[in-house]
Amino acid sequence: MNNIIKNIEDAQMKTEVPVFNVGDTVKVSAKIKEGNRERSQIFEGTVLKMQGTGVRATFTVRKLSNGVGVEKTWPLHSPIVESVTVVRRGKVRRAKLNYLRKRTGKAAKVKELVR
Repeated sequence: MNNIIKNIEDAQMKTEVPVFNVGDTVKVSAKIKEGNRERSQIFEGTVLKMQGTGVRATFTVRKLSNGVGVEKTWPLHSPIVESVTVVRRGKVRRAKLNYLRKRTGKAAKVKELVR
């Protein structure tokens, strides 16, 4: 039984996974289906957390929309997620940035990682 599930999961995995970390500002391009048409919509924000491994890996992105915080959790290997592009790298010392939910304005900024 375990081998059957593993074979199915291996078939669903993407071959090229984008490299990004917690604290990075990313643009997630997702397929949106409206009736019989399909279009691409971009969701840009800061990566709050990454969790899971393999096919079950997910990441959460947070942005401010009209002064209201919006968070979306995306499966990394989902066919709905077309691409993830890194806008800027963030310098953080935590694995999960839950403290950003309480902050607004300049206090909610993440320092940029200069390499």
